Amino acid sequence: MRSPRWLLVHAVLVFAFLYLPIAVLIVYSFNGEGVGGFPPRNLTLDWYRMLFTDGAIWESVANSLGVALAAVAIALGFGIPAALALDRAQFPGKAVFRRLLLLPLILPGIITGLSLLMLFRIADTRLSLLTIILGHGTALISVAATEVFAGLQKLDRAQEEASLDLGANYWQTFWRVTLPNLRLPIIGAALLIFTLSMDEIAVTFFLTGRDNTLPLEIWGRLRRGITPEINAISAIIFVFSLIAIVLWYRLRARSE
Repeated sequence: MRSPRWLLVHAVLVFAFLYLPIAVLIVYSFNGEGVGGFPPRNLTLDWYRMLFTDGAIWESVANSLGVALAAVAIALGFGIPAALALDRAQFPGKAVFRRLLLLPLILPGIITGLSLLMLFRIADTRLSLLTIILGHGTALISVAATEVFAGLQKLDRAQEEASLDLGANYWQTFWRVTLPNLRLPIIGAALLIFTLSMDEIAVTFFLTGRDNTLPLEIWGRLRRGITPEINAISAIIFVFSLIAIVLWYRLRARSE
């Protein structure tokens, strides 16, 4: 059965709406005349050369990478036990716990950021990269729990039962059977959490101290106007984010 032509046209328009601005940004990162002028002329790599000598940008990149890696560790450290509790344990209020665990996925980042800021103020904690790490890790626990829980739902319990029948205790079974079988969902969750943390600005805005992450550095520069270096770093971020998302989809497809 042939699809109506208007569906194809609609799909093309949707993709153009989503990705044409990104394509324009990438093209203008090579524009020799900066951010002005259409069509782009005198294609050059000068903006990328200037970018690689911009110390403030790369300091913010290093901060973002450190925050994202730490957020992955925190989110997985709390998300994996939460997913196991949802899948294996029976306790009063389990349905409520599951909905509350998913709530950060729905809440606007501004609510999460503001609530954490108030908590840190009450605790008299100085805002720094540590508070950003705690904020990202807290906000993304639900992502880790959701991905790992989905993996647990597809897990073959026969291997765990065989391990227990052969004399292994529950802890040994978890480390030698359950966790290795959850490898792909955990890696997929880590990639998604890393990408979301690198891109997070709402929570970061409320919890930042003197050290900027990359999104805040870009935001601060955009307030003074768009520059070719911002186009260049945005193009690099897009490429790495695209690679991470493609890897996540492939890992998720393999786990299914």
